[in-house]
Amino acid sequence: MKLAQEEILIAAGAFSQSEAWTGIRSDIRHAIRAVVWPPGSSKFTINPDRGRGRGQGNGVVPIKEACMDMLQKLGWNTDERRNPFRFDAVRHLEVTGKFGLEWETGNVSSSHRAINRILLAYKQGAILGGALVVPTRSLYGFLTDRVGSFSELEPYFEIWREVPWDNGVLVIFAVEHDDTSSRVPRIQKGTNGRARL
Repeated sequence: MKLAQEEILIAAGAFSQSEAWTGIRSDIRHAIRAVVWPPGSSKFTINPDRGRGRGQGNGVVPIKEACMDMLQKLGWNTDERRNPFRFDAVRHLEVTGKFGLEWETGNVSSSHRAINRILLAYKQGAILGGALVVPTRSLYGFLTDRVGSFSELEPYFEIWREVPWDNGVLVIFAVEHDDTSSRVPRIQKGTNGRARL
């Protein structure tokens, strides 16, 4: 999968210049690039079938789960029962605290709630920063659910940049397919098990 855009909304204090943040950023980029389709491929090729109905378009949860699997291998905690803000993944830092990540599988309202959870967790001193991963408008068009996209969130960046933040990072990653082909199978819907891509 391709990282199409990386928007750092807040980068404040020592953490934003630290090796810990550099490592987190590297982990996220690596986990995004590790998402492939079809399984065993070297890139992420999506079936360009469009539509929101049954048997149409591509599912979104298996894409997220593939990224979570890679983050887990890199040492992130992906067991949401163990973090009070129910982030999809949390990186525990040796000295400085925690960093939360959300991969969007819901609509744009869900994306706003994810940002609000990150801001609340920071305000309560639970994390030093957070990241939200969303599709680009281009990828969004091939997905079955009305998933929040980077372009839908962009008008609110100015507001989030104004949030008081002494030390930490708030960032949004926009992801996109590498290629399209009607010869690859559609990505299945559903959440049964950990669907690896």
